[in-house]
Amino acid sequence: MKKLPWIRKLLPALAVLLLLAALWFVFTRTGPLAPIQVTVGQVDEGSVMPQRFGIGTVEAQRSWALGPTATARLRSLAVDVGDRVQAGQVLAEMDLVDFDERLRALDASVARAASQQQAAAALAADAAARLALARANLQRNLDLARQQFISTGALEGREQELRSAQAALAGAESNIQASRLDAQRLAAERAGLKEQRERLRLRAPADAVVVAREGEAGATVVAGQSVFKLVDPASLWLRVRIDQGQSAGLAVGTPAQVVLRSQPQQTHAGRVARLEWLADSVTEERLVLVAFDAVPAAVSIGEMAEVTLLLPASPAGLRVPSASVQNWQGRSGVWRLQSGQAQFVAVQVLARGADGQVLLQAADPAMPLAKGDSVVVHSQRALAPDARIRTVTRLVPGAAQP
Repeated sequence: MKKLPWIRKLLPALAVLLLLAALWFVFTRTGPLAPIQVTVGQVDEGSVMPQRFGIGTVEAQRSWALGPTATARLRSLAVDVGDRVQAGQVLAEMDLVDFDERLRALDASVARAASQQQAAAALAADAAARLALARANLQRNLDLARQQFISTGALEGREQELRSAQAALAGAESNIQASRLDAQRLAAERAGLKEQRERLRLRAPADAVVVAREGEAGATVVAGQSVFKLVDPASLWLRVRIDQGQSAGLAVGTPAQVVLRSQPQQTHAGRVARLEWLADSVTEERLVLVAFDAVPAAVSIGEMAEVTLLLPASPAGLRVPSASVQNWQGRSGVWRLQSGQAQFVAVQVLARGADGQVLLQAADPAMPLAKGDSVVVHSQRALAPDARIRTVTRLVPGAAQP
């Protein structure tokens, strides 16, 4: 049977129509004209728990660097790195090169001062005796002068002898005072030398742990040079850097969670102990000191840690998943679904919670947000106003988002 000529003429047209239908299906389902697949969440009401994150370094609040106050030689060292010491314990003894000779010289000077003091006392006694004799002679000559047995010149000689005796006694008494002061000075120098010797015994200022030993027996160290470094293990805390833009709301006592680099699977509790007044203007960070509730075992000074500060819950308000807040044309906002189309609503973020929720409010009163509004959390590609949208997933309101 022969095919009809008109059927052969329609076959190419039918093929073209089928091809166009297939292309239309592809473009409207999976191509550029296809609806944008989105994940949708809802605006709900509630509060969020803000957090601040920073990197910290373990430090000691109380530490000491011990060394001599004068150049000396290390005689012996009694402790090493890692040893626990008690307050007043001798850690090292040092020698001054000429200390014994200086001490013997001062002892000799003290003995000499004592001898000089005795000599001055003897001279004073002799001067007092001469003064008494001069007074007696003058009195006798006064009696003789009234009876005109001696001349006026002889009487004046006796008066001169009295004045000389008085001056000699005053000089002797001054010598006694000078020798006494000299003896006191030498005694003070000797006590200072002994105190210096005592300071050459390096003692622990408090119960502590030795973290550094910077000298060995026989070495010479100069004044101010450190021999031992000690820290109070109970005073370990973290110096944490927080972005200045995220530092609002921080206060002393704010709870913290600390994860040490050496113990990544364990979280340690702590609290803000101090907020530094001086911030870093270069990195735009604020320094926060965080103290452990209980100092972890085997923690090392200088170790890095990840610190999360837990701020108080915010007041209740509108909240959405944090992923729904996006930037469009230089503004922050959310894409609200209205009648199956996306509408951009500018918002102001008030707080960000640790559970992936964001507290916000509409930036334009003319375009408010309300509880129950649907917002786009994730889209297959960038959105634009009046874009065709197809919802593929709906999130539970208030659920934590990754």
